[in-house]
Amino acid sequence: MINCLIVDDEQHAIDILVHYVSQTPYLHLTGTSTNPIEALQVVATQPVDLVFLDIQMPELSGIDFIKAIQGKARVILTTAYSEFALEGYELDVIDYLMKPIRLPRFLTAVQKAVKAHSEEAHNLTDEIADDYLFVKTESKGKLLKIDLSDIDYIEGMKNYVAIFRGGQKTMVYTNLKDLETRLPSRNFIRVHKSFIIPLGKISGLEGNRVLIKGVTADVLIGESYKADLMERIRNKLIQ
Repeated sequence: MINCLIVDDEQHAIDILVHYVSQTPYLHLTGTSTNPIEALQVVATQPVDLVFLDIQMPELSGIDFIKAIQGKARVILTTAYSEFALEGYELDVIDYLMKPIRLPRFLTAVQKAVKAHSEEAHNLTDEIADDYLFVKTESKGKLLKIDLSDIDYIEGMKNYVAIFRGGQKTMVYTNLKDLETRLPSRNFIRVHKSFIIPLGKISGLEGNRVLIKGVTADVLIGESYKADLMERIRNKLIQ
């Protein structure tokens, strides 16, 4: 869901965009404002991902507004004057909508915002996955930070996964497939429909079992995962 704010000194222009946002299921309207100064405060204090922003407004222009928010939200410019387009794009806006704005053109601009938002979220996930994750535990309202270097192995258990580290088990309400996508593939590998392991903690292979440093539990290798595991360790194999 993308949280959006509409800023325009003309209420009828706001009303059109409010109608369009209401018809777009992946947009959530955080608010509207005819006063760009007040809108700056909204961006500073509330979760705003995208601003639909008029350019020509009293007290503060849309261009000055973009400079003031310093990248805290992405912007789609809305205006009746095409001569501002170049300056807007130089400030890395998502798109430039000419009034009167039609719904198909609005949706095209929003799709660009969705793509940029998804790429940003993916990059953030990659950054987080390199070092640690925050997970929701069985205790309501509690988040627990888990350093990936501490993980010995992960086991899927129906609607939960169990993360084992140093003899401690943490139950997380998610599924193994989703967690697998959040972990850096260069460090972790799925070896069974029920197990993910860190490559750096493998101490050996024995039949259909992976031996993990300091772990006595049976971590199994699934037949359909074996080839991928062997490929990952092939360059370390001496025959």
